[in-house]
Amino acid sequence: MNKLALGLGLVLAIGVSGAALAADPTEHNHHEHSNPSPQAATPPHASGAMKDIRQYVKYPDALRIHTLANMRDHLLTMGEIQEALASGFFDKASELAEKRLGMSSLELHGAHEVAKYMPKGMQDAGTAMHHTASQFAIVTKDASVTGDLKPVLASLAKLNQTCVVCHAAYRLQ
Repeated sequence: MNKLALGLGLVLAIGVSGAALAADPTEHNHHEHSNPSPQAATPPHASGAMKDIRQYVKYPDALRIHTLANMRDHLLTMGEIQEALASGFFDKASELAEKRLGMSSLELHGAHEVAKYMPKGMQDAGTAMHHTASQFAIVTKDASVTGDLKPVLASLAKLNQTCVVCHAAYRLQ
């Protein structure tokens, strides 16, 4: 398979995944995933509405705003990583992942300040995301030499799943 076709397939697969994540959780039920994870909604009631059962997490207002901005930056970074991969810029994708999502990004995002307001499970989910992003950065750096996208795509999917698990279980108040 040539790199262009593989790149286009990557963009399509990630775009579909991103669209599913961006969807309103009150409109869809995501119980079909093979990986067990906390669910954000229960099956529709007679009215068609779904109940949000995520745990509320209370942050001071300024920290809540800061945290939501960080999460939007994480989404932006995921998009930039996907663009870099689609263009064959593995080193750029690796650098973005490590500096803005990986373990190197903790100070940038004020992780120490935010962690004291998080339940233990949310802290664990955040730590898993940062570790997985750093692992993705290494796998992607390796692909800059090998040209093999399969491990990159598998690692990107794992990284994306860390976001899904946390957002399915927790909600900022």
